[in-house]
Amino acid sequence: MIFRKFFFTCTITSFLLASAVAQAQTSAEIVQNALNASGRPAEDAADDARRMPLEVLSFAGIEAGMTILEMEAGGGYYTEILSRAVGSNGSVIMQNPPAFDSFSGEAVQARLANNRLANVTFSRVNFDELEADDNSVDMVTWILGPHELWFEPGGQNLGDPAGTFAEIERVLKPGGVFLAIDHDAAADSGTDVGGSLHRIYEGHIVELAEGAGLSLVRSSNLHSNESDPLDIGVFDPAIQGRTDKFVLLYQK
Repeated sequence: MIFRKFFFTCTITSFLLASAVAQAQTSAEIVQNALNASGRPAEDAADDARRMPLEVLSFAGIEAGMTILEMEAGGGYYTEILSRAVGSNGSVIMQNPPAFDSFSGEAVQARLANNRLANVTFSRVNFDELEADDNSVDMVTWILGPHELWFEPGGQNLGDPAGTFAEIERVLKPGGVFLAIDHDAAADSGTDVGGSLHRIYEGHIVELAEGAGLSLVRSSNLHSNESDPLDIGVFDPAIQGRTDKFVLLYQK
């Protein structure tokens, strides 16, 4: 009887491990198919080596059919991939603050022209005013953007930090996940570097996420660069495109 119980337990454990591996492979396959899709802009594909979307979205555990809120989508590089990855049964909310119109407005219009990405809707709101119902989103992504909470282009505030993370928690379904990636800053730096260097110390984001009730699932060093001094602007030619970045996945 003891042997049978042990065998049963091992069998269940093996099944669960196999299922976890299969899911990871499925996420990678989903993303790879999106990257290989015909009609994907060539200029996007040329940026894949630097941005590492296959690794990033596999890490996040993307699945077909998800509802994803993409915060600070910019011109839509990731929007394109997310749209194709979640498929016709999924949907993507592409969010940018109004103050970013001059930076990415034309690129967004071109990306969404002629209903090319039919499962994408554009949301032009600040970070603390997310346009999604309570408990309605499977995944929120914020890639290279949390530092913008302390950036005020033209004197325009983009959202209250604590209020923004409360909004992320509000829209996520129970069990939903939040992917946060940003240029790291020195541990002794204040939040003001978000507006000057366009960086933010990982600990500040951890504090906000945990303060909103989110729990860390895992982190990754896939975008790490130990040679980054952490105290120069991300657009400085000495480090542009090669900054040290933290990669965090939280769950509601």
